[in-house]
Amino acid sequence: MSIEMSMFTVCSLVFWQQIQETLIGLFETVVEYGGPALLLVALADSSFLSIPEGNDILIIALSTGQSWDLMSYYVTMTITGSVLGCTLLYGVGRRGGDFVKRRLSEERRNEMRRLYDRWGIWTLLVPAVLPPPTPFKIFVLSAGLFRIPLGRFIVLISVGRSIRYFMWGILAVLYGEAAKQVLQEEMKTVGVVLFLSLAAVLTGVVLIRRRKRKKTFSGEAT
Repeated sequence: MSIEMSMFTVCSLVFWQQIQETLIGLFETVVEYGGPALLLVALADSSFLSIPEGNDILIIALSTGQSWDLMSYYVTMTITGSVLGCTLLYGVGRRGGDFVKRRLSEERRNEMRRLYDRWGIWTLLVPAVLPPPTPFKIFVLSAGLFRIPLGRFIVLISVGRSIRYFMWGILAVLYGEAAKQVLQEEMKTVGVVLFLSLAAVLTGVVLIRRRKRKKTFSGEAT
């Protein structure tokens, strides 16, 4: 039994070492090729692979100590790749089939339908901004499944990803290594702050709409 456990431990260590080496190799490749590599990593991460916080880390690593123009280039390539990857996943959701059924149970689909019916564009925009562990791909698949117009989908993903990635790019240019530390140690705090900010904006929009409706009804009544 002890021998089997020892073999399992060794295999686990080897596995995680290979994962670490793969990630290091990926980082070195992106650093070498810059923007195009960022685009491909973002495309893969937003479609069928998952590299938690990978894009955020790469933007900070490449933008630290760089000019505003170069940072904007890196961020724009990342946004482009993310939008393309999300569009691929959106297409899969739009076609439906077994792939969607395996990842979205009927209960979850009904839940997502209620969210889209109640909150509209915010159901997609907010997750596009928030960092992991937000289950963003579920919202992307659902957008395709519920046939959200493609043009609107692309605009929402572009806006959400721009807010998130430009935030890290700006922090990298302004604060450099300190931005890396914030990403590594305070990612949850950043997510909470972003969520509260978006919730405040959403609340403001809802209140403004209600006031307009009240004015409309009062005007019709008179």
